[in-house]
Amino acid sequence: MGEHTFLDLFWQAHIVVKVVMAGLIFASVWCWAIIVDKFMLVGRTRRQMNRFETVFWSGQSLEELYNTLHNRVNHSMAALFVAAMREWKRSHEGARPAIGSLQQRIDRVMDVTIQREAERLENRLLVLATVGSAAPFIGLFGTVWGIMTAFQAIAASESTNLAVVAPGIAEALFATALGLLAAIPAVIAFNKFNSDVGKAVARMEGFADEFSAILSRQIDERG
Repeated sequence: MGEHTFLDLFWQAHIVVKVVMAGLIFASVWCWAIIVDKFMLVGRTRRQMNRFETVFWSGQSLEELYNTLHNRVNHSMAALFVAAMREWKRSHEGARPAIGSLQQRIDRVMDVTIQREAERLENRLLVLATVGSAAPFIGLFGTVWGIMTAFQAIAASESTNLAVVAPGIAEALFATALGLLAAIPAVIAFNKFNSDVGKAVARMEGFADEFSAILSRQIDERG
């Protein structure tokens, strides 16, 4: 019996097992595309937060920083700052400034912005979680189906020679291997990115509390 490559195992498998294998390969490629995209997004977000906080705490006036950022909000911390400042400025427009419940409105605006940014960062993490939990079972289904087909072939050939049995078993187990190949990176990546998103959200919440305290002090001074 000659050696069987992975491609041979795929082409010789039953059509049901082929569909399972093709789906797992597609899921694996999709997961890796998400992993690369999330890796770049998380790194970029972290660097942008660092740069923003450096500028924010440098002593630059809030008005100047708002004028610089409000037309080109491109990261989470800037979105949070601009949303709060926009509410602040709107409340001071006109002949009768609406500052009675300004603090609550600013807090609400920042809460909504944090939630929106968290949803953006978490986007497609559900795919990683789903593939990580479902792919091994899908692969196992392909293996069970393949073994059933292999036993039928063995019965038809009326031979239990290893040369007859082994190829069918190998084709069946290949489906489980593909399931694990898709699931393991997906689970590891989901846990990492879920932790990274949690840290980013905690950092935004910390900044929101500090910025809210600054604006509250200014409201009291003007009141």
